[in-house]
Amino acid sequence: MTIDFQIIPVDIEAFQPVLSLAPEALASAHAKVLDVDEHPGYPCRVSLIEAKVGEQVLVLPYNHHDVDSPYRASGPVFVRLNAQTHLPAINEIPEVVQHRLLSLRAYNSEHMMIDAIVIPGRELKAAIETMFAREQVNYLHIHNANPGCFSCAVQRVNHKQ
Repeated sequence: MTIDFQIIPVDIEAFQPVLSLAPEALASAHAKVLDVDEHPGYPCRVSLIEAKVGEQVLVLPYNHHDVDSPYRASGPVFVRLNAQTHLPAINEIPEVVQHRLLSLRAYNSEHMMIDAIVIPGRELKAAIETMFAREQVNYLHIHNANPGCFSCAVQRVNHKQ
C-alpha cells in the first residue's frame, strides 16, 4: 500500500522580518548574508533548491520544532535572498535532499521522537513510506545528517473520500 506524503518547506513569511533588516542590523538577529561560493552547498529551506554560485543567502537560526516537548529544537538554515516558498507535489522528493546523507526523524502526536534513521537521500521516499506505515508516526523531519541542520518537514496526505 502506498502512503502519500507532502514535503513541507519553511514558509518565507517566517523570515520576512529579518530579510527586511539593513545589513548592519542583521547581527542583532544573529543572521548574516553570505555569498554562495560553491554548488551544492547552500540548500534553501524555502525554495528547496540549491543556491547557485553568485547568489546570496541569509544564514540565521530557525526554531524548526517549536513544540511543547523535550524535542523542541532550533538551528541554522540558509534562505536565498530572492526565495519564494515552493511546495513540492504530493510524493515528490526535491532534488536538494536527493544527494545528501539525511537523518529522518519520526515524531508522534505528542511531539516525541519515536524513531530516527540515517539514509542516503536517494532512499528517502522508501524510508518515508516505511516510517508512515507505523500508525503512531504523526510527522517527520528531515535533517542534513553531517551538519545536523534542519531541511524540511514531511506530513501524511489524508485523502478524503
